[in-house]
Amino acid sequence: MKKQLLTILCSLPLLTFAQKFTPTEIARYQAQAKQVTIIRDNWGVPHIYGKTDADAVFGLLYSECEENFKGVERNYLYQLGKQAEVDGENSLYTDVQLQLIADSADAIKEYKASPLWFKKLMDAFADGVNYYLYKHPETKPLVLHHFEPWYALMFTDGSVSATVTGGISLNETRQFYSSSSDAKYGTISKPAETLEDRIFDREIGSNGFAISPKKSASGHAMLYINPHVPFYFRSEVQLVSDEGLNAYGAVTWGQFFIYQGFNPHCGWMHTSSNADVADAYSEKVVKKDNALYYEYNGHLKPLTSRKLVINCKQGNKVEPITINGFYTHHGPVLGSRDGKWLSLKANNRSYDALLESWLITKANTYAQYVKAMDLVSNATNNTVYADDQGNTAFWYGNYVPKRDPKLDWTQPVDGSTSATDWSGVHKLNEIVQVHNPAGGWIQNCNATPYAVSGKNSPNPKNYPAYMAPDGQNYRGVNAVKLLDNTEKLTLDGMIAKGYDRYLAAFDVLLPVLFQAYQQAPDSLKSSLAQPVQILRNWNRRSAINSVATTLGVEWGTRMLAALPRPASAEEGTYQTARVEKILKTLPPAQALAYLSETIKNLQSRYGTWQVQWGDINRYQRPADGVTFDDNQPSLPAASVASTFGELPSFVSRTMEGTKKRYGYSGNSFMAAIEFGPRIKAKSLITGGQSFNPQSKHFTDQAQMYLDGKFKDVLFYKDDVLKHAEVTYHPGEEK
Repeated sequence: MKKQLLTILCSLPLLTFAQKFTPTEIARYQAQAKQVTIIRDNWGVPHIYGKTDADAVFGLLYSECEENFKGVERNYLYQLGKQAEVDGENSLYTDVQLQLIADSADAIKEYKASPLWFKKLMDAFADGVNYYLYKHPETKPLVLHHFEPWYALMFTDGSVSATVTGGISLNETRQFYSSSSDAKYGTISKPAETLEDRIFDREIGSNGFAISPKKSASGHAMLYINPHVPFYFRSEVQLVSDEGLNAYGAVTWGQFFIYQGFNPHCGWMHTSSNADVADAYSEKVVKKDNALYYEYNGHLKPLTSRKLVINCKQGNKVEPITINGFYTHHGPVLGSRDGKWLSLKANNRSYDALLESWLITKANTYAQYVKAMDLVSNATNNTVYADDQGNTAFWYGNYVPKRDPKLDWTQPVDGSTSATDWSGVHKLNEIVQVHNPAGGWIQNCNATPYAVSGKNSPNPKNYPAYMAPDGQNYRGVNAVKLLDNTEKLTLDGMIAKGYDRYLAAFDVLLPVLFQAYQQAPDSLKSSLAQPVQILRNWNRRSAINSVATTLGVEWGTRMLAALPRPASAEEGTYQTARVEKILKTLPPAQALAYLSETIKNLQSRYGTWQVQWGDINRYQRPADGVTFDDNQPSLPAASVASTFGELPSFVSRTMEGTKKRYGYSGNSFMAAIEFGPRIKAKSLITGGQSFNPQSKHFTDQAQMYLDGKFKDVLFYKDDVLKHAEVTYHPGEEK
């Protein structure tokens, strides 16, 4: 059956539009700006004070744009499916997927139907961006010259991978909706895959710890926040209003809620969840009387369709492209496999998810936090929680559909029968969770929830398999060892554990190498004797002055790259099991061959294989954000990627034109909080708060970031005023 082809309607020249705002809009912006005060402290962190919650939101978005309007716009180009207007055909089918998944018409309807108090927040969100654009005509948006309040309902999840596709790949969408006779849009060139691409293809870090009062030195509960995302993905900020808002933490560019953070009474850390929340349905499609139908319960149901218009940059012109997107009652058709069409059932864009994200920032008790989570609309996150009443808790996911537990939901299911339909959503008290575990600690490192509290963890027998894969990773192994039997932990002690650089993966990998070495012929033993001895003597902690770290990471990357691609996202979570399985069948000679290859490669790149890790593993923040240069200043970095079990992730690789490796993903905003009568907290952000290379806040936290030396959080206004660097209303010259 022929798939729907792309239709090029016309070609338009690229135009530059000026931002235009009506006198009524400008007057509204100016009036609200007077009710907002922004105090930037000695680290450049904005503390935003408003009379109302909406005032604080207005100031937040204005401050976000001051720091990184490019990041704000980019996030919405993605969510709105408008990236191809800037990036051309490389982003065309990402836009197709996003526009199929999320219909902006629904967001507009939801905005119009919102209660007044929530509508005011969305209005303030858009007005804060637009006022910035009005006051800064030198800022040239790529596409979005005027933000609309309903945009907020297109980006309701602050996680790094907010869109779930049920395992349907972008390439399957490309092949399905592209024209076989129009190769211009059918094949997108990609750079050659590297070894790092094989094991670092998706940064799945993020660590969250909660410590109960009986385990802390102060007798108060503590929380450790350590998301792993691409560098500079979020901003550090405080929001305060006379309506009871007082939240501090990380906000994703373009959003108006604190994604990971705390208020005077409780704190929350989100780690990426592997709960099955989206499913692909295999549809039997037939053509009858020139119309398309799909089989369902022995009958034919008509496919519905919706025209998508995607502006795609081609040279110096933009070509509007129309695509006829198909839908079953399960959801949008995103591709085909084995002769059947694949539709997606998911909850990617949700009014309640945005509402939930806002309400948790204002929760002052465990009961209030649970009430917000009872909306069960957050589709991608786990939550680690602590509060000033001594509660600690963990929920694996939030939005979890009810399904037949006998079916394998990791693969596409039969869409022709109602037996595979969802039967609602699980209530919050039905999902995998712990509350005040007897052991006194909780950890989650994107791994199994059935080890979050050691022997006090949930029992997997009590939950359907689709709720949570029971797969462990080496960070999880490391975290359990660090927190089990911990007593009288201080805030600084918790930070030290969060920055523990033990590489647990090598507890499994290196014995295989050493055994192979013992069985090797004498000639090979002789050539590898020195590097093997260095690895034998290694304490398996990464360090700047460590040759063993260089050997281990370079060799370990080759070993892990040999793992077969996981058949599903769920299978990919079983890191320790997958590694141990392949090590049982790996020929001993192969492990030694990888070490020989590592030695030769290092010798070729650096003139010697005895290279200290800090000499080649560097932190650099380029002025343009993308161009790394061995000849420009950089700092040695001790940490490595979390893939090897290290808790403070620093994913690095050689960049175009460089011999050294440079970090680009891993630790971002981090915080440690103690919930006593008065909040005590410390934080850290990658490099610095500013995106201006001329600002002292561009890299003033860089060395601290590399060393794990956190700064004191200025949570109370008296402390903020003592360290104020600049105070202003939005729109004023600083």
